[in-house]
Amino acid sequence: MSDHNFLLVDESALPDIFKKVMAAKQYLIAGTASSTSEAARMAGISRSAFYKYKDAVYPYKDKASSRLITLHAVLQDKPGVLMSLISAFYAAGANILTVNQNIPVMGVALVSISARVDCLRMSLDELLDSLRSLDGVQTIENIAGE
Repeated sequence: MSDHNFLLVDESALPDIFKKVMAAKQYLIAGTASSTSEAARMAGISRSAFYKYKDAVYPYKDKASSRLITLHAVLQDKPGVLMSLISAFYAAGANILTVNQNIPVMGVALVSISARVDCLRMSLDELLDSLRSLDGVQTIENIAGE
């Protein structure tokens, strides 16, 4: 059994300190602040308040808002193929999280790509079809997600 109890609380019901801690964490993540001292100062809280609550306050992300997929592709070993694949993800509104490419063997390279697809400007099937039609893409399969 877990030693932690969690509550889902509307942000408007929380004291300002929690919102300011989240703001300070965002400053650090975005690189706007270079240290916790600077992030706390920018958020309008003390460093001690930041450290007191930093491990207890997190943003809530609905499971549906973080749709992830992992694709496995076989690409021809020629310049620009991986770049065109990545560009197609961008054009579709997908956010690439990881790209792993093996060293090409016998003229092809195996590539796996994990991406967040909650903001796609097309259906997942349309994305896969567009990726399969790219020059140099031999095969592409969705191996995880959606």
